[in-house]
Amino acid sequence: MNYPKIILKPGKEQSSKRYHPWIFSGAIKSNTQQLSEGELVEVYSSNNEFLAIGHYQIGSIAIRVLSFDKIDIDQEFWNKKIESAFALRKMLGLAENKNNNVYRLIHGEGDGLPGLIIDFYNGTAVTQMHSIGMYLSKDQVVKALQNIYGKTLLAVYDKSESTIPFKSDIHPKNGYLNGSLSEDIVLEYGNKFKISWEEGQKTGFFIDQRENRKLLSEYAKNRSVLNVFGYTGGFSVYAMRGGAKIVHSVDSSQIAINLTNENIELNFGKNNIHESFAVDAFEYLHSIDQKYDLIILDPPAFAKHTNALKNALQGYKRLNAQAIEKIKPGGIIFTFSCSQVVSKEEFRKSVFAAAANTGRNVRILHQLTQPGDHPVSMYHPEGEYLKGLVIYVE
Repeated sequence: MNYPKIILKPGKEQSSKRYHPWIFSGAIKSNTQQLSEGELVEVYSSNNEFLAIGHYQIGSIAIRVLSFDKIDIDQEFWNKKIESAFALRKMLGLAENKNNNVYRLIHGEGDGLPGLIIDFYNGTAVTQMHSIGMYLSKDQVVKALQNIYGKTLLAVYDKSESTIPFKSDIHPKNGYLNGSLSEDIVLEYGNKFKISWEEGQKTGFFIDQRENRKLLSEYAKNRSVLNVFGYTGGFSVYAMRGGAKIVHSVDSSQIAINLTNENIELNFGKNNIHESFAVDAFEYLHSIDQKYDLIILDPPAFAKHTNALKNALQGYKRLNAQAIEKIKPGGIIFTFSCSQVVSKEEFRKSVFAAAANTGRNVRILHQLTQPGDHPVSMYHPEGEYLKGLVIYVE
């Protein structure tokens, strides 16, 4: 199939030759006014050398590359891409695992499908499209999912209402592309979680913290644990599973706190170990005075754009300084940033500055990142968005 042709300016082909999946608008020489947003286009160098095929979109990132080979983007393409992603999750021991039925199936650029996120929840695939091209390809995506899962695929729910670029003429509504609401209880390392993909944040659960939650459980025994920005209580469940003495969950959202309590009861029934508080995280941290010896800081992204970077770094510094100052001697802090524009080095410097301001002796025990079902393409280092530290405070 012949797709519309895009010509790059001289010297602007090097990024594509290094397999970077984005082509920026400033690199394009040819007129793009006749193109429809989301349309498939072929990209050529100024010397008429074929470079890539991808989705065109109005904005800074003008083309998201689907293939560096000259192929048809047909149903077979989608089948192969999603089959390859599924094979990786099987290799990681996530797919077809009786003890774990929640994982990320497609992680955008990391799986060669920029603009597409698919999370699998015990038979329901939840999709998020971050580009017009991906949204227009949703029928092919559903067919590919049916091809892989067969009858075990109970539903496909699309949650792209808030992720499609606002400048587009497409105004999607969240809803089922296939099937209907079914089983909403999932297993992660044997722990049960109720997932609200229709109303919850992101696709309903922060799958990317799975391995970090497991690590936390190894440190929790006999400790007093505070889970700040706890959302639906993932870290709290693991802390209790690890034998914590007390676990307190804090989130400003009462809806999140209600789900936290539900998840605790799903796993442990009625108990006196866990308590939750729907209050501001910074205010709560200010008042704890060495009450806890294990604190989790997992805030939402403080910066979604580079122009907010400075304020975000100050926010991480202030948050970590409060926790380091207030934690008991011999305490452990799991601290995270999920802001893509904040680098590992910048985040670590913020925590360093926070520690220095308190004057306490702090050591790094672990440097954390996202798990294997959130892979980072070697050619797209920007995909490494989650970074974390486990620190020991004397």
